[in-house]
Amino acid sequence: MSTFQNLGLNQDLLQAITDLGFETPSDVQQKAIPILLEQETDLVALAQTGTGKTAAFGFPMLQKINIDSRTTQGLILSPTRELCLQIASEMKLYGKYCKGLNVVAVYGGASITEQAREIKKGAQIIVATPGRMKDMISRRLVDISKIEYAVLDEADEMLNMGFYEDINDILSHTPEDKCTWLFSATMPKEVAVIAKKFMESPQEITVGNKNESTNQVSHEYYLVNSRDRYNALKRLADANPDIFSVVFCRTKRDTQKVAEQLIEDGYNAGALHGDLSQNQRDLVMNAFRKNQIQMLVATDVAARGIDVDDVTHVINYQLPDEIETYTHRSGRTGRAGKTGVSMVIVSKSEVRKIKSIERIIKKEFVKKDIPNGMEICEVQLMSLANKVHNTEINHEIDKYLSNINELFADTSKDELIKKFFSVEFTRFYNYYQKAKDLNVSEGRGDDRDSGRDFGGSSNSTRYFINVGSKDGYDWMKLKDFLRESLELGRDDIFKVETKDSFSFFNTENELKEKVLAYFTDFKHNGRFVNVEVSENRKGGGGKRRDRKRGGGDRRSRRSEGNFKSDNAKSNKSSKRSKKGFKSNEMAASRPRRSRR
Repeated sequence: MSTFQNLGLNQDLLQAITDLGFETPSDVQQKAIPILLEQETDLVALAQTGTGKTAAFGFPMLQKINIDSRTTQGLILSPTRELCLQIASEMKLYGKYCKGLNVVAVYGGASITEQAREIKKGAQIIVATPGRMKDMISRRLVDISKIEYAVLDEADEMLNMGFYEDINDILSHTPEDKCTWLFSATMPKEVAVIAKKFMESPQEITVGNKNESTNQVSHEYYLVNSRDRYNALKRLADANPDIFSVVFCRTKRDTQKVAEQLIEDGYNAGALHGDLSQNQRDLVMNAFRKNQIQMLVATDVAARGIDVDDVTHVINYQLPDEIETYTHRSGRTGRAGKTGVSMVIVSKSEVRKIKSIERIIKKEFVKKDIPNGMEICEVQLMSLANKVHNTEINHEIDKYLSNINELFADTSKDELIKKFFSVEFTRFYNYYQKAKDLNVSEGRGDDRDSGRDFGGSSNSTRYFINVGSKDGYDWMKLKDFLRESLELGRDDIFKVETKDSFSFFNTENELKEKVLAYFTDFKHNGRFVNVEVSENRKGGGGKRRDRKRGGGDRRSRRSEGNFKSDNAKSNKSSKRSKKGFKSNEMAASRPRRSRR
C-alpha cells in the first residue's frame, strides 16, 4: 500500500500531513506527486472533484520552491473566490512547518491595496482568481515574471466562466520556461486548446475516465410536475432528517428565492451566489462548515469553493444548462472516501436530459418516488426515537425526577412513550396527513391545461412567439420555457399551441405588460425571440400586431434548437419581480424543523 512517505516528500511536509490526519494518498496524489517532484515538466491531470487535487500540486510546489527567497515562484489560478481562499488555506496548512512561507490569496471583493501589501512583504506563492490577478498586473502591483510553477486549477470551469482571455493575458507575463500544471475534472475541447497553447509536451494522468463520476456517488432522479418542484425538495429533506446538502439552482435569483422560502418553512438553509458580498459569502460558508446550515442553496459558480467532506446529498433543484456541469455538482458529495447521493428533480420535459448525463458520467440513474406523507412521518418518528435512545443522560436532571415521577405516576410505560413522541409526530402528521402524491409517470402527467377553456375568455391575452417544433419545442417544453423565463405559476401560461416555426400561448390580461416587456429586444445567441399579441384568439394564423422590435419573418423561420438559460437572461430575470413564492401543498403551516 502506498504511503506519503513513499512519494518522496520531505520531513516538514510529512509532519504537516501527520497533523492533518492524512494516511493514504489518493489516486491522483499517487500519480501526480512523484512526477512533479522528480521532473521539471508540464502536466495535465484529469480527476474528479474531491479526489485531493490541491494536495497533488500543493505538496510538490511547496517542496520545490525556495522558502528563503521572497520572490514569487508559484502562481495558482482558480475560478472563484471561495476556491481561491480554500486553496490558500490548505497550502498554509501543508506548509505550516516551512518556516518563512508566505501564501497570499488574491481575489475580488476584498481590498486590493491590502493584498498588494501582503505580496510586497514577500509571497513565494500567490493563489488568485483571474479577474483580480489581471487587475493587479495592469496596476503593476504584482510581479510574476520570475515564477517557476503555474497551476490552472479547475481549468474547465475557468473556461466555462469566460476567463480564457484573462488566463492568456496573465500567462503572457510569466516566463516561457516555467512548469505549467493543469488540473481539471472534465476535458472539453477548450481545455485541450489551453494545454496545446501554453504547455510543451505535457505528461498526462487520468484518474477514472474523462468526465466520469466517482464511484462513491449514487445518482437518483424524481419525476414531478414543474409546479411541485419546491414541495418535492421539502419532502426529500424531510425524508432525510440528517441531511447535510448542497442544493443547486440555475440562477442567482432562484437560489436566493429557494433559500429564503426554506428558511421561512423552518429549515436550516442559506444562499450562496455571486450577488452576495465577500463578507456575506464567508459567513454563509463558515456556518455551512460548522453544520449550522443543513441545506446550502447555491449557483454552480459559487459552489466551486465548497470543499466540505461531510456533504451527504447534492440536490439538483434545476438541471444545469451544460450537461458536463453535472459532474462538478455531484462531486460536492462522496468526498474523502465517503459515500454520497446526487438527486435530480425533473419534470417530464427534462427526462431526456437524464439519458444524456448518463452517457457523460458513465453511471446509471435510479428513478425513485417522492415519499408520501405517512412515509415521511415514519422516518421522522424513528429518527427522533434513535436520537433519544442514543442521548447520554444528563444527571443534572436527577433532582427533578421526583416531581416528574409524581406527574406521571398514573401513566403506563406505553402511554408515556406515546405522549413523548406525539410532541414531534403530531406536527408532521397534521401537515402531511392529506398530502397529495407528487409523483408522475413518464407517460402521463397534468402539465397540460386540458380542462380549462381559456382561449375565448375576454380576460386573457393570446400571444404569438417565433419559435416552434422546428426549434425542438412541443407544447410542454415551450410552456416550461415561458413559465420559468417569466417566473410565473403553472396555471399562468395556458392554451399553448405549437406550429412548425411559430407558436401561440395565453396569459391573463394583467400579465400582458410583463410578458411584452420581458421579450422586448430579447435575444438568444444573436437571434431575436419575438413575442407579440395575436389578434386571432384561437391561434393558427390571423392578423398579428406589426413587428416593432425587429422580430421579422425571416428570423421567425430560423431554427435555433432548444434554448438554454444564458447569463444575459439570468441577469435580466434576477432584476425582475422580487415577489417570493409560497408552498401550495398544504394550507396548514409546515412543522418547524428542530435546529441543529
